[in-house]
Amino acid sequence: MPTRPLDVLNRSLKSPVIVRLKGGREFRGTLDGYDIHMNLVLLNAEEIKEGEVVRKMGSVVVRGDTVVFVSPAPSGD
Repeated sequence: MPTRPLDVLNRSLKSPVIVRLKGGREFRGTLDGYDIHMNLVLLNAEEIKEGEVVRKMGSVVVRGDTVVFVSPAPSGD
């Protein structure tokens, strides 16, 4: 059976992820929730640039229409 995008998000709940947004911004945090529009809730979010933390943001809601991709964060992050 093919994997649907929301199935992938469901498996990533409570796990660290990296989210890239339109315009190139990236955030790393724990995926706490999402909806059918791919609006995401990240806990302990950090904005990252070129692999380095630019700023720590805490809880963040990311609007789904700005998401380019969601990827598991590398282990150890």
